[in-house]
Amino acid sequence: MAETVDLTGDGGVLKTVIRKPKADAMAPSDSFPLVDVHYEGTLADTGEVFDTTHEDNTIFSFEVGTGSVIKAWDIALKTMKVGEVAKITCKPEYAYGTAGSPPEIPPDSTLVFEVELVNCRPRKGSSISTVSDEKARLEELKKQREMVAKSKEEEKKKREEAKAAAAARIQAKLDAKKNQGKGKAKAK
Repeated sequence: MAETVDLTGDGGVLKTVIRKPKADAMAPSDSFPLVDVHYEGTLADTGEVFDTTHEDNTIFSFEVGTGSVIKAWDIALKTMKVGEVAKITCKPEYAYGTAGSPPEIPPDSTLVFEVELVNCRPRKGSSISTVSDEKARLEELKKQREMVAKSKEEEKKKREEAKAAAAARIQAKLDAKKNQGKGKAKAK
């Protein structure tokens, strides 16, 4: 019997792994936030299927963590890896709440989804190469900041040296005046 895990700590989102992914399978991440899934959703009370991608063999795609799907999916998909199939049980507060989603989902419904994570992808306009380009850009910015900091440090050192030289000149003038005064007193 597969172990059921409480992902929210309050029983709101329960996950039971039906098929484990390969050990080296990819999981959704900041670099790969777009996911493709197959799923079937049923009402916990009746077992009635209210939505499925299996009938027409379609893929449902969304970005994890943006609130574009029910809360339970954002929570559960972050814990999955490509190839994994899981049963996700969602209490109403993590699904469609007191409003439901008429006519298919009545108010205050607990939902059960069987979800397969098919793929994880980068956002449109980014790719593995743009991710590495971004790392290179950040590295270049770091070098530039270090150069600016070094330049500022050198300027600070020059200002301190100039201050010390000015202070030494002032002290020399004061000493010279002191000595002049002594000289005049002796001349009298």
